[in-house]
Amino acid sequence: MTPTELARRIQHTLLKITATRDDILSLCREARTYNFQAVCVQPIWVPLAVNSLRDSDTVVCSVADFPHGASTIPAVTAEVQELLRSGAREVDVVCKIGYLRSGMYTAFRDHLAAVATAANGAITKVILEAALLTDDELATAIDLAAQAGIHYIKTASGFNGPGASVELVSRMHQLAAGRLKIKAAGGIRTKADAEAMLAAGADCLGTSSGVAIVTGAETSAPY
Repeated sequence: MTPTELARRIQHTLLKITATRDDILSLCREARTYNFQAVCVQPIWVPLAVNSLRDSDTVVCSVADFPHGASTIPAVTAEVQELLRSGAREVDVVCKIGYLRSGMYTAFRDHLAAVATAANGAITKVILEAALLTDDELATAIDLAAQAGIHYIKTASGFNGPGASVELVSRMHQLAAGRLKIKAAGGIRTKADAEAMLAAGADCLGTSSGVAIVTGAETSAPY
């Protein structure tokens, strides 16, 4: 895969709470330079990123109910709608693992269905924190996400435990069975990492190491 092809699969990510305005502008400049598919930023930075990336091929993705998935459904749907009004084109929302582990499957699905409805056709991704789930829980979560109308399943937030692995992405790809796409995120730092995740079935990659991945530079970025 060429660096140009790889860049179009990368969502260049900066979700640290310590990120400054200048950090976000730098992220967006890098996205323009390398033609990344998207930048992924916290909600407060969406307007800045949208303005910085105007007339580029890079879209803005943001996160909702992040990083714990602990808000009420009305609060989450309001957040999703605000993100889209601010110019975000994609939204990554944290699932409610507590519902899943409590056997509250209808509530789990209804939360995601409400997100999909609030997004009104915009791309939605559910962050499963998949490495924290048993295989049965992962299979159930994927089935419910598909029923809810979500577009992508995402491995991890990068804040609540392990991120992506080739084995995990491969299993998610198998369980999704073509019903949902996959965003691999968490710990993807090199071109070899990126290509392995894509080969395992990921459709896009969330990483703060996008520049290093497409240029082959060394990086110590955590996400």
